[in-house]
Amino acid sequence: VQLQASGGGLVQAGGSLRLSCAASGNIFSLVVRGWYRQAPGNQREWVASITSGGSTNYADSVKGRFTLSRDNSRITMYLQMNNLKPDDTAIYYCYAVSTGRQPYWGQGTVVTVSS
Repeated sequence: VQLQASGGGLVQAGGSLRLSCAASGNIFSLVVRGWYRQAPGNQREWVASITSGGSTNYADSVKGRFTLSRDNSRITMYLQMNNLKPDDTAIYYCYAVSTGRQPYWGQGTVVTVSS
């Protein structure tokens, strides 16, 4: 499985961005997909996840502002980020876990929120 993340950029506080993560390979082996982020000087932090059944979960810090979804083909996963705050500035990494508990990571995409 390969994951390709895109959609990062620079936005002012209160603005929106949409991140995408396209999967290729044996995508139907994936049971969970989601996003982590890592701000400068901080540890990597889990942001949100979606199961193969479509159930979503969010970190408290983004709940109500971020929405995770995927297209019908399950190839692409989206993270809609609204009302962005400077604290959301980080490198965002998409990830996936297969039925065999194998983790996969995409390359990071940088999100910068200016105040």
